[in-house]
Amino acid sequence: MDFNCDFQPRQIVYLENDNQRLYAEVIQVVESRQMCWVRPLVLVSYFYDFTPEPPPVVIDLRSAADLFWQSTLFRPALDTEVIPFLVKSLTTEPTTESHAAAVAQLNQFVRRVWQTTQDYPSAELDSG
Repeated sequence: MDFNCDFQPRQIVYLENDNQRLYAEVIQVVESRQMCWVRPLVLVSYFYDFTPEPPPVVIDLRSAADLFWQSTLFRPALDTEVIPFLVKSLTTEPTTESHAAAVAQLNQFVRRVWQTTQDYPSAELDSG
């Protein structure tokens, strides 16, 4: 599926891999390179099994470094899906220990996405 990204600054987008979504705020789009500068907000991990659905794990990434990533991999986020995660993360202040753990989680997520896109360079991540 070819996705035309027409993102605007301050728009919330997400990058998905397996059972995780990285929600981020668009800072700038570089259309000539099909790249997007984003500021990570939260990393949400969903756990699916045969029990009633547990709530997702939300990691606050507001103090993590910005990303410059291929814009075609991002999708626009719906307000109704991201607002509960943002409200939850805005009510607490991250500690030094939680910041280090959050950055490690973001780094792992970025590596997995990078590996996925390198393994399947011509395939879209969401085609099936």
